[in-house]
Amino acid sequence: MTTKAGPLSRIVNALIRGLLRASGVALSADTLAAADHEVLHAALDAKHRIGNSDGQSRDRLSGLFELEELEVSDVMKHRTVMRAINADEPPDVIVRTVLESPYTRMPLWRHSTENIIGVVHAKDLLRALAEPMAEAQTIDVTRIAQKPWFVPDSTSLKDQLNAFLRRKVHFAVVVDEYGEVQGIVTLEDILEEIVGDIADEHDIEIRGVRQEADGSIVVDGSVPIRDLNRALDWSLPDDEATTIAGLVIHESKLIPEERQAFTFYGKRFIVMKREKNRITRLRIRPAEDVAALPAE
Repeated sequence: MTTKAGPLSRIVNALIRGLLRASGVALSADTLAAADHEVLHAALDAKHRIGNSDGQSRDRLSGLFELEELEVSDVMKHRTVMRAINADEPPDVIVRTVLESPYTRMPLWRHSTENIIGVVHAKDLLRALAEPMAEAQTIDVTRIAQKPWFVPDSTSLKDQLNAFLRRKVHFAVVVDEYGEVQGIVTLEDILEEIVGDIADEHDIEIRGVRQEADGSIVVDGSVPIRDLNRALDWSLPDDEATTIAGLVIHESKLIPEERQAFTFYGKRFIVMKREKNRITRLRIRPAEDVAALPAE
């Protein structure tokens, strides 16, 4: 008896075949279905060792295998950087906010950002504005908003990708075990774990990261470590912390003061700004460059 492959299996198998083919490894559909992750890793590693594999393809294939190991919390946009709409704002302000946003979907909240009551899709808003007699000042955004979909932050990326494809929904609100909002996750966030950044005409360089003339990098504390690693080809660990500020706090075992500096993982981290107990801005430079530079 055979089991019909679900949408996730078909997509993953197609990606694996394509990436292996690009690396000089050809596997039939039957062989691929029977092979486990270790076999496929070994096939690609063999090609990589003899110099025949595309390093980028290899990294992308590795991203596929990580889907079971990573959780939604590893790739979500944290609530502190989440762009959302206050349902109690004047309708014309809401319309302008949605249309000026680089995102097509935005969570809608009332009374508190913890109370997500819907998700506004720019396409639905434009459709409502196109109705006869419709005006931005009278649009009821709560009638346009779609019902929010809440998912646990511990959901594996494989399961979440499968759920996105099954439900044909691209956006979910992430909650912890107590039901408190932690952030948002999109289909694009998960696909980028496989293929790298998906750029479009609205994308800009990674938000909250700025290259300085002296070669250092100024980073907002809320920037995810995974995004920083991907953008700058770094390998900072993200198993104990999600954001760059969290990594500094974890490694230093304290909440640093402004101008305090720490060295770990080959980088020098200088705290530039702190608000209450949050590190909001850091300067990062290679540790070997520190001796040649004047004090901060």
